[in-house]
Order: sequence, then structure tokens, then C-alpha cells
Amino acid sequence: MGIRTEQEQEQEQEQVPTESELDSTFETLAQPDSGSETPPACSEADRLSLLGFKARIFKDTTDILSSWTGRDCCGGGWEGIQCNPTTGRVTGLVLQRPSERDSGLYMKGALSPSLGSLQFLEMMVISGMKHIAGIIPESFSNLTRLTQLVLEDNSLEGNIPSGLGHLPLLKIVSLSGNRLSGQIPPGLGNFRNLIQLNLAKNSLTGPIPPTFKNFHSLESLDLSYNLLSGFIPDLIGQFQNMTFFDLSNNQLSGQIPNSLCDLANLLDISLSHNQLTGGIPGQIGNLKSLTSLSLSFNHLTGQIPESISRLQNLWYLNLSRNVLSDPLPITISKGIPSLLSIDLSYNHFSLGSVPEWIRNRELSDVHLAGCNLKGTLPNFTKPSSFNSIDLSGNYFTDGISNFFTNMSSLQKVRLSNNQLKFDLSEMTLPDVLASLDLHSNQLFGSLSTILNNKTNSFLEAIDVSNNQISGSIPEFSEGLSLKLLNIGSNKIAGHIPSSISNLIELERLDISRNQITGTIPTSLGLLLKTHWLDLSINGLTGKIPDSLLGIEDLRHANFRANRLCGEIPQGRPFNIFPAVAYAHNLCLCGKPMPPCKGKKN
Repeated sequence: MGIRTEQEQEQEQEQVPTESELDSTFETLAQPDSGSETPPACSEADRLSLLGFKARIFKDTTDILSSWTGRDCCGGGWEGIQCNPTTGRVTGLVLQRPSERDSGLYMKGALSPSLGSLQFLEMMVISGMKHIAGIIPESFSNLTRLTQLVLEDNSLEGNIPSGLGHLPLLKIVSLSGNRLSGQIPPGLGNFRNLIQLNLAKNSLTGPIPPTFKNFHSLESLDLSYNLLSGFIPDLIGQFQNMTFFDLSNNQLSGQIPNSLCDLANLLDISLSHNQLTGGIPGQIGNLKSLTSLSLSFNHLTGQIPESISRLQNLWYLNLSRNVLSDPLPITISKGIPSLLSIDLSYNHFSLGSVPEWIRNRELSDVHLAGCNLKGTLPNFTKPSSFNSIDLSGNYFTDGISNFFTNMSSLQKVRLSNNQLKFDLSEMTLPDVLASLDLHSNQLFGSLSTILNNKTNSFLEAIDVSNNQISGSIPEFSEGLSLKLLNIGSNKIAGHIPSSISNLIELERLDISRNQITGTIPTSLGLLLKTHWLDLSINGLTGKIPDSLLGIEDLRHANFRANRLCGEIPQGRPFNIFPAVAYAHNLCLCGKPMPPCKGKKN
């Protein structure tokens, strides 16, 4: 056998070991060499543990792990590794996706149990890698020095290991944005030093464990976007340091516990999208520090308590979609001095008109949909501060001509489902408007007054469906940012202009239930981002152009009840849409309809 060169020896040493090799090596190398006067730059046991993790990651587009080479995992440029320079032991593993916006950066693989052998590890952060799947290894319960465990925004599944409760020093735990299931283990209540717990955006079920009463130092609790059920436990009143509390988007029931109002440091409460009943606690005014309160989408009843007007720092208030009733507290007109955003939509309020204390304030968001408002649209005293307005689902009849005057910052407006009757040419839109929703009114006139070469480039959504608009579809100039265009259920005639291809950002197009004729322009196939297309119930003729096969993300299409003829484009998804999407035309054929004459399906 020949003598190996130094280079060959180094290459052999840098090869990633197999898991069986790792397992047999950990025990013998668990402790640093006591005979050596100066500790090694990197513990060999820790290096092998890290290489065990690298071996389980079979794709790494972040390129972080490509730096994990050589003998020295501490001083050798291993990205994301932190060490104690005195002992050479790994104390930190921090792997975060470099850019939130770049969806092409990720790691694919699983968490290796070998990380549980990093016995001096104090911080483990593996977040935003998106495609690290599999379970959280039970071996992590051996990391008794760990103070931070952050495994968020990956694809981890299975249960939260109950053994994590054996880690007494943990202060921050975040497992949010994964696919974890099962119940929250009661053993997590052992985290006596816990400051922050985030289990949001998973599929966790069952109740909030009573053992949480041990979290005396807890400042932030986020269990939102799960499937948790049962009551909100009264024990939350013990979290005297709590500043952030989010249980939204679960299946929690029962009443809001009064003890919640004992938390004087609370800044942010969100209990929205649950099944909570009863009233808003009368002591809500005790939360002197509160800046944001969201109780929307529940079954809360009774009146808004008077004490809410004592919340000096509250800027965001959302009580929408409950069963709250009149009258609004009189004291609210002079209270809540910091209020910027209010949403009282879809309760059992019969306000008649927008309250004066709302009209006269400098607000950014006013949402009063479904509040039984009548008559003329309100004049606001300080309109320049508005960012969004929602007055939909009311009984307004007029007042559009000067409604938008001086609303120079308005980005989103909803006036749908009213009884507004006006010519579109009466309306002057704000320069920065991004979303316009006027559907289900009695508007008339031509689309060209809101869609023309002067239309601002910020406008992303227009919904004027279910009105009396006539004329034709205008030509579309370049530079528009429209993502949604819904002009369905009107009296629009003429043809679809080929310049529709200029709407390169369009995701949703609905021109159904009009009187549009002519052929479907082949240029429609250039709208590559479209996923919803409805051309039904018009007078369109000719065939469905094959160019539409270029719209690869299309999830819904409807060509029903036109005068179309010829072979349906034979490629996905057109040949697998339900036949009803093509019904009631002259002579469409080919899958999913009967075969064309002279052709076999």
C-alpha cells in the first residue's frame, strides 16, 4: 500500500462522517483532552455533532454549510457557529435565512439528533429555512445549558417533545411557523425563567396547559394560528410582566377572564378569530399601558364598557364582527386620546350617522361597515390623515362628489353594498389610492373615467361589480399595477382590448355577466400571474386561444354561457377544469367536453 500524501489525509479528515460513526465517537470524545495544557480550538466531539447536522441537510441554497470545512469549527470560519475561546466548546448555533424576501434561499433536510450532544450549547437558532422537516429530536432535552431555542419558519412536524421541559435555563422558545401537531406538553410549565414563548402558526390542539402558571417572568406569549380549544385560563392574571398576548385564530371559547385586566404592563392583546362569549370585561380600563386591542370575530355581547375611554395609550381598537349593541359609551367621545385606528364593523350597532367624535379626530383608519349608517357620506374634519376607510354594508345614498376631497394619503376605500347612485365621472380619486371597492351600488357612466392614461401606478385593486356601468372596456396603458380587476355584473359592451396584456401584475380578472362581444384576444395569455379568470355570461365568439396555456398558475377559469366554438386548449389546467366551466356555448369540444368531430379524445 502506497504512502498517502498530506493533502489526501486532510481530504479524508474533512469528509462528513456517517451517523453510525458519529454515535460511536460521541462517547469517547464528549470531554476535552484533559492532558492538553491549551484547549483545542474546537472540540472534536462538537465538530462531529455539527457535521452530523450537515449530513442530514441534503440541499442548502443559502450556502452557509459550505463554510463548514476543516478541523477548527470555532476559528475556521464556520458560519453561524459561536464558541467559548477558552474551552473550545460550541456555545451558539445561529442559522438564519439571509434574506426574508429571497424565496430561493432555504435548507432541505431534517434536524439531526447529533445536535443534542452539543452539551455546552447556550443558543440554538435555526430559522427561516422553510424546508427543514421531520421531528424535533428528543435528544434536544440533553441541552441543559440552553437559554434560547428558536426553530421558527421551517417545516417541522410531529409533537413538541415533552423532554424540552427538562431544560431549566430556557428564556426564549420559538417554534412558530412549522407543522407541529398534538397538544402543548404540560412539561413546558417547567420553564421557570421563560421570557418569551412563541408556538404560533402550527396545528396544535387541546387546551392551554394549567402548568403555564409557573411562567412568573413571561413577557410575551404567542399561541396564535393554531387549533387550540377550551377556555382562556384565569392563571394569565399572574403574568405581571406580560407585554404581548396573542391567542388569535384558534377555537377558544368561554369568557374573557377578568384577571386579564390585572396586567398593568400589557401593550398588545389579540383574541380575535375565536369563539369567545360574554361581555368585554368592565375592568378593561385598568390596562393603562395598552396600545392595541383586537377582539374581532368572536361572539361577544353587551355594550362596550365605559372604562375603555380611560385607555390613554390605545391607538388600535378592533371590536368588529361580534354581537355588541348600542349605545356607544358617552365618555368615549373625550377618551382614548391616542386613537388612530378604529373598527366597529358588523355588530348590532344602529349608529344612523358617523359619530361626531370620529368625524372630528385625526385618524388613520375608520372601519364602520354594517353599522346601519344612512344618508349622505360623512364629511371628516381632518381627512388628510386617512389611510383606509370602510363604510360598506350601510345605507348611504349620495355624497361622493366631495367625499375624497383632501384625502391625500388614502390608500384603501370600501363603499360597497350601499345605495350610492352617481356617475363615475363625479368621482376624483386620491393620487396614492391602492384599493377601490364600490361593488353592489347603483353606479353608472363609463369605466374610462377611472381607468385611463392618468390612472395612478399605485392602484392595485378595483372592484366595481354589480352596478349599472356601461360603455366599453378602456384601453390599458403601460405602467399600471392592477392585481385585481372586477367589473362583472354591469352593462359593459364592446370587446376585450388586446392592450389588456399591459396588466402584467394582474392576478384576478372578472368581466362576467356583461354584454361583451368579439373574440378572446390572444394577448390575454401574456398575463402570466393570473390565477382567477371569469369571462362567463357574455357574447364572446371564436375559440379559446391556445395562448392561454401560458398562464401556468391559473386555478379557476369560467367561459360558460358565451358563443364560443372550437377545441378547448388541450393542456393543463384547461383540459381538467370541470365541464361546467365551458357549458352553454355554441360548439366547444375536447376535454373535458365531448371530443371534437374527427378527433378521438
